[in-house]
Amino acid sequence: MRQKSSSNGFIEHSLMGVLSFIKTSLFAEEYALKRGFMQSLDQRIKTLSFVLLIIATLLTKNILVVFCLYLFCLFLAAISKIGLGFFLKRTWVFIPLFSLFVALPALFSNFTPGAELISFKIAGFPLVITRPGVLTVLLFVLRVAAAVSFAVLLSITTRHFDLLKVLRIFGIPQVFVMTLGVCYRYIYLLIGIIENTYLAIKSRVGSVVHYKRGQQIVGWNIAFLWVRSCRLNEDVYKAMLSRGYSGQPYVLDDFRTRLKDWLWLAFTGVILIWIIRFFH
Repeated sequence: MRQKSSSNGFIEHSLMGVLSFIKTSLFAEEYALKRGFMQSLDQRIKTLSFVLLIIATLLTKNILVVFCLYLFCLFLAAISKIGLGFFLKRTWVFIPLFSLFVALPALFSNFTPGAELISFKIAGFPLVITRPGVLTVLLFVLRVAAAVSFAVLLSITTRHFDLLKVLRIFGIPQVFVMTLGVCYRYIYLLIGIIENTYLAIKSRVGSVVHYKRGQQIVGWNIAFLWVRSCRLNEDVYKAMLSRGYSGQPYVLDDFRTRLKDWLWLAFTGVILIWIIRFFH
């Protein structure tokens, strides 16, 4: 019984931890309201400059340049008053680590021949790690990490509705922008429903329940959540139409460009041109 309760406690803490992490990752708009460098830029100029920086990151084939771009991203996060621990958690937990596992086979001579660096055997099968393989994997992971960091920094330092408005200004289809806005808000609602449902189940059935009974409870809640989502979707859509919503996101603040914005855009453009000319 003690083992079961400890197992259930582990599941509970894991579930609550994952939900808390997702919530703080998606809805940290308080960082967009801080008085940092990136928050002070015009949203259109900032978005365009980050697109240029991501393109520059993906075009370069020099590991040192990619590493410098990544350090530059960390510097931008620091002067934008974003905690380094918070930023690293949001940029390294999922995509860069996954890309590392995807790129691991490129370490070995079977996929990337070249000068031998390390050789060993696994179950009698010889494996050789080559120097070009290590450089290839390092370049790939650094590229992904830098590109993801720039994208995350843009989303953290820009309010959600401002970013949607910028997407519309850049010609992104209205249906796509509207879907992003609805999904963003619904994820927050879904996380709250999961937390409340879990607490309700725990308060009624206790911390230990038979697995068959648990499957029935989970299945019933999934079906109920589906029906509730359909009803909520219809009700919210009717409420939005009654208030004059036409699919276009509206923001009270108008975008204004200043000299600082144009200087920043010129700086990122120079970085892109320099990389294309010397390192592509």
